[in-house]
Amino acid sequence: MASQQNKYLELLHGWLARQLNATALAWLDEQLAKAGESDKDLYLAIGLAPRKLGKDDLVLSAEDLAAAEAARPGWNPAGWSVDQAARIALLLSAARDEAGFPAKLEQLCNTADVRELIAFYQGLPLYPNQKAYVARAGEGARTNMKAVFEAVAHNNPYPAEQFDEHSWNQLVLKAVFVGASLNEIQNFDRRRNEDLARTLVDYAHERWAASRVITPELWRAVGPFIDESMLGDMKRVATSDLPVERLAGVLALRESGAPGTEALINLSPEIVSEVEAGRVSWETVAGELEKP
Repeated sequence: MASQQNKYLELLHGWLARQLNATALAWLDEQLAKAGESDKDLYLAIGLAPRKLGKDDLVLSAEDLAAAEAARPGWNPAGWSVDQAARIALLLSAARDEAGFPAKLEQLCNTADVRELIAFYQGLPLYPNQKAYVARAGEGARTNMKAVFEAVAHNNPYPAEQFDEHSWNQLVLKAVFVGASLNEIQNFDRRRNEDLARTLVDYAHERWAASRVITPELWRAVGPFIDESMLGDMKRVATSDLPVERLAGVLALRESGAPGTEALINLSPEIVSEVEAGRVSWETVAGELEKP
């Protein structure tokens, strides 16, 4: 197994060993030793992991999260469960066969239940031969199961690193459609592009025409590409009755140098002051949307 996968496996094993009782840990160690030798044993262990190890949250400290980031930039296991972490550890152990691993993962995904799929997609940034899973990740990004979609899209560096522009844009559109936060998509700002911005503006027009709600986060993708043709749309957002929409409008407008944007920004001097003081940002918008 490549040294990087060994490093990831060591971290996962250390976190699990700290939380599991002796019987559960002995079972896991036995399965990890066999995972690279027998597909049958691997599939059985993945299926039994919740029963043998439980589904408790994986308890991680700030130091653990920093170690994950240091080992693999963008790796964020916050929110993982014990059985999910164990399943990913089993896959990493099975990845000793680097050439055969992509086909093995594909077979597992084709027969997986929802919790298994979530784990497999959470592990995407840790597998060898990173480019080999683009099609599989695309399948996850197209699913209608929100939890599975978020395993690909949220706190996962894989899409931003490996998706082409079309696939990336489709992932963002899907996030907007299913109500998944854009703030949890890693490297979102870096991957913004004009085609995505124009598609989202068209989507906004459709929603408005149908008297439907639009997530204010949508305008985060539009900001750098605002031109004069979009000023009417941005005025609607910047003068909304909803404070979170006005904030999103100001944040987006501040990223555009198009003529006419300054006048719209100045309609909300109190928001401008908060932004300039660093007290509100796109993270504020996301936080407001999470409130009940």
